[in-house]
Amino acid sequence: MSIEELYARYLRHPHVRTDTRSLQPGEMFFALKGDRFNGNLFARQALDAGAAFVVVDEETGLTDDRVIRVEDVLSSLQQLALHHRRQFDIPVLAITGSNGKTTTKELTHAVLSKRYRTHTTRGNLNNHIGIPLTLLSMPAGTEFAVIEMGANHQREIASYCGYTEPTHGLITNCGKAHLDGFGGVEGVRKGKGELFDHLRIHGGTAFVFADADYLLPMSRGIGRIVNYGSTNADVTGRCLRSEPFLEVDLDGNIVHTRLVGAYNLPNVLAAVAVGRHFGVPEGDMVDAIEGYQPSNSRSQLIRTQSGNEVILDAYNANPTSMRAAIENLAAQQHPRKAVLIGGMMELGEEGPSEHAAIVELLKAHDWALVLLVGGDFARIEHPFPFMEDSLKAADWLSQHPIRDALVLLKGSRSMAMEKVLASL
Repeated sequence: MSIEELYARYLRHPHVRTDTRSLQPGEMFFALKGDRFNGNLFARQALDAGAAFVVVDEETGLTDDRVIRVEDVLSSLQQLALHHRRQFDIPVLAITGSNGKTTTKELTHAVLSKRYRTHTTRGNLNNHIGIPLTLLSMPAGTEFAVIEMGANHQREIASYCGYTEPTHGLITNCGKAHLDGFGGVEGVRKGKGELFDHLRIHGGTAFVFADADYLLPMSRGIGRIVNYGSTNADVTGRCLRSEPFLEVDLDGNIVHTRLVGAYNLPNVLAAVAVGRHFGVPEGDMVDAIEGYQPSNSRSQLIRTQSGNEVILDAYNANPTSMRAAIENLAAQQHPRKAVLIGGMMELGEEGPSEHAAIVELLKAHDWALVLLVGGDFARIEHPFPFMEDSLKAADWLSQHPIRDALVLLKGSRSMAMEKVLASL
């Protein structure tokens, strides 16, 4: 079946699922395969659940007219997403980076929504499956799309650009994340830079964080560039204070955010740069940024019954973001500060040395408590209490409670550090 024929069916049933557990009657089911699952085995279940069509790439033994056989389900999903994207002559902004891309995406979406009917990535559906699903959920009448792109190896961003076809792009930063897959920091820059490569070839526009000196040469050759940063940029702003929340001075216009940490300043400036470029009124931008409430364990400030204030930033972690979070906590004026951090994943051979560097940073400050959890912290020497996982850390904290403290709770997603929250 051609993509045009498949698209005609999609137009009649424009809701796509890849999991039968969330499938609703009248939706299309794409039977994806992975290392640990095979969606083809659930084709009958999808039909029984009322799927309008089931797209498979293996023999299922089903004779139902609703079964569509293709050569490769994932490729068909991505091609269908590209075909749908091409029905929209609108700006498509792609956002990638090692840190801050989800917060930047959410802030930018909030700003643009003040003027445009804006569609964006839900949650962190930012991979080879999530991005096509995001595109396919773009409704008629959409005037702007903001697409988040995550990656952990070379050519991944390039492949996303192939079916997203962004007209604009933004790289938040290139830090020490997914070093195992990218092959070091230079590999990270090359991989993230594939977004700029696409814009350079296709005449796009790049929003460039001028404070990150490596992003400037990475963006050379792109026809249209908008710089943002603390100084010497098209859009500038500075941090007035970051306790408890970040306050930003935009050329005399003060923005009171609900974000924790000065490290969120570039994320705010990125949203402002995009908003100004597309003509969003200044007052509307300020309202949008001030109204944004972080969620999903990203830069959240939570007050507990024990009198603790918890900076919950446990969605993910890498050496760059971990260092920024610790330094932000150390700069706070609170009399009692505690650090509860989990291991950082996907660092390859550099894992132990990067964890040791974090330990040295922790030793340079005074803390009411430091508790290390899992990962490569188990492989290095340090003077702090250590627990193997977050559940054991929660039990330990129940026996060694801390009260009236400002607590940083951070770690890689697999560490599930949010499980510790109930013991604080």
